[in-house]
Amino acid sequence: MPTKRIYGLVAEFESPGQLLEAANRAREAGYRSIDAFSPMPIEGLAEAVGFGNTRLPLVVLFGGMFGAAGGFFLQWYANVLSFPLNVDGKPFNSWPAFIPITFELTILCAALAATIGMLAMNGLPTPYHPLFNVPRFVMATRGRFFLCIKARDKKFDIGSARQFLESLKPFGVYEAEV
Repeated sequence: MPTKRIYGLVAEFESPGQLLEAANRAREAGYRSIDAFSPMPIEGLAEAVGFGNTRLPLVVLFGGMFGAAGGFFLQWYANVLSFPLNVDGKPFNSWPAFIPITFELTILCAALAATIGMLAMNGLPTPYHPLFNVPRFVMATRGRFFLCIKARDKKFDIGSARQFLESLKPFGVYEAEV
């Protein structure tokens, strides 16, 4: 008989205040791999589940620097090495003329890096998620609030995690299978 693989335990709450308190208590109890689901934004919930700084600004910076260097190099190569033209005695490397294209490629590459980096760091697209196996999870868009302690958490033990979640007095505690 095959054993079922557990993604985590999910607790269902009836109000945003209960979810926020449960997330804070889960962090205090030492759980680090937790996630919360709500049909509306709840102030302070991101901090309660442990969202921190992201490396996305660094990805955007490098994308912009790549675009600027690439745009400038393409113009410099075309005007200095590949096909130099003497126009009114101006120097071949007339960098002020290169600024508009360099700027535009900086913005283009930074925007592409932001989009691709955001999708990659968020793990998107995700057409399937293990929480979809929990029958009550459809209520996450209809006024119910869910807290998930993932099985990959170092402190996760199915018995103690279930006991902890039940101590928070949720509407119900469910297992999410992979």
